[in-house]
Amino acid sequence: MRSRPLALALFLPALLFSAGTPKARKNGPGPIRSAKEAKTIAEQETGGKATSARRIPLNGASGGWEVEVHMPREAKGWRCIIDADTHTVLSKTRIEQPGSKGRPEGSIRVVKGTG
Repeated sequence: MRSRPLALALFLPALLFSAGTPKARKNGPGPIRSAKEAKTIAEQETGGKATSARRIPLNGASGGWEVEVHMPREAKGWRCIIDADTHTVLSKTRIEQPGSKGRPEGSIRVVKGTG
């Protein structure tokens, strides 16, 4: 009879520590598998809004992600290269704002043809 309370006393703390929620950590320890995860990492690094993400080959087993980030109230955005294995931003390059229709070219002149 004495061994049951002792076994319960040893088992109870282990049970309490393992009772965490299954989604306690959003970005798991494995490689980045979705564009959403890659966009989140790029947004945290730059402070902008990620517009696109695509898989790229990178010198590693899982490759990487190229994410374009729109920076509100700035002239240029960012292109981030993220390592899928380590979840780190390897490089940030300034680019024209992604998601824009094109660069402004001044006034537009309409020329009607003669018939």
